[in-house]
Amino acid sequence: MAEERRFRSACGAPIALRRRQHSASCRELAVRGPRLQLRSLSAATSAVWLAAYGLFAISENSVVLSAAIFVSLIGLIIYLHFVKIDQESLLVIGSLGIQVTSSYASGKESTTFIEMGQVKDVVINEAIHMQKVIYYLCILLQDPEDPQGVSEVVPLFQSSKPRLDCLIEVYKSCQEILEQRKTAPQSS
Repeated sequence: MAEERRFRSACGAPIALRRRQHSASCRELAVRGPRLQLRSLSAATSAVWLAAYGLFAISENSVVLSAAIFVSLIGLIIYLHFVKIDQESLLVIGSLGIQVTSSYASGKESTTFIEMGQVKDVVINEAIHMQKVIYYLCILLQDPEDPQGVSEVVPLFQSSKPRLDCLIEVYKSCQEILEQRKTAPQSS
């Protein structure tokens, strides 16, 4: 069962939250940001090439044009492979852990797995950024030496930056699974 809802990011861009429940203790939550716009990509490339052509007209050196083409193509490859994230997903499995995946525009994926024994809690935190208060979801990792302490804070959805209404949906889904995990050992 999958459902998709539309939200906005912290900067106002449209994003979509897709929730898929695989079982009672397994949910996948994916935030998909706006796709790469061909119009903006074409405009940026054209601007670089026009500037290079202007420099070529002044200097009459063909190396300028070759360098502009080379730099814009390499820049595009780097942007698509290392910067532009299309989707960020969170797979929460109550008995195993939490898998965080970022899917880049080039098709590359980056995945991190956190064992459920390390997870202390999932919380919504707030930060002040450029005269604004922004909210973000993060996983608190339990300190192995101090059961009441937190050893690390792992922020989620750093690229898409969903607003609070979207984060609350994800938070509630995560908390339902974490609550099941907390009550399961007591009932057996």
